[in-house]
Amino acid sequence: MSNPNGPDARRGPDGEHEGERVVVRDRRRIDPLTGEVRTPAGDEPAGAPAPGEPAPATDPRISELESEVAERTADLQRVSAEYANYRRRVDRDRQAQLAAARAQFASEMLTVIDDIERAEQHGDLNGPFKSVADKLVDTLTRLGLEPFGVGGEPFEPTVHEAVQHEESDAVGATVTVVSTVLRRGFRMGDRVLRPAMVTVVDRAVADVPAAGSEQQQNSEQQN
Repeated sequence: MSNPNGPDARRGPDGEHEGERVVVRDRRRIDPLTGEVRTPAGDEPAGAPAPGEPAPATDPRISELESEVAERTADLQRVSAEYANYRRRVDRDRQAQLAAARAQFASEMLTVIDDIERAEQHGDLNGPFKSVADKLVDTLTRLGLEPFGVGGEPFEPTVHEAVQHEESDAVGATVTVVSTVLRRGFRMGDRVLRPAMVTVVDRAVADVPAAGSEQQQNSEQQN
């Protein structure tokens, strides 16, 4: 007679067949009693120490690699800083060369500007010649060329070339000023391309407000 409960069923003490034993496995990820997340068997990360076992010693090769990485990073930072300094130096040299080239070109054109000014004083600057002259002066002005030298301003040996010292009847404290500008000077930025050719005369400090203010400032600084 076949066993209705299957071939693995066993008979009980009264001769009745016992059913197959049921095994319940709880596969829930969260423990219903503690609320903690369970880690199913076989899901532990590779190399992770079992509970209660000491952690494995650190591989000395890891420390060596970390040291090499730090050294290479320091080398890269040093090279980057050197390259940045090189770029700044090259840009500074390029600007200096460009300024020198502009100053050289403007210096060569100063005699042409003198001829244009003489032609204008004699009334000969007109027609197409005036148009060309204006364009030339505008171009030099855009490059940074700036004229200087005005009658009545204090004499400065660094920017003025005195060719004559006129007599004066001024008494007391005097200051040397420009009386006549014979030829204008030109500068480009901080560079003087040509000093102004002038005649000078001594005048009383009270008659030169700019000189009087400068002298007062010098006295205050000394005190």
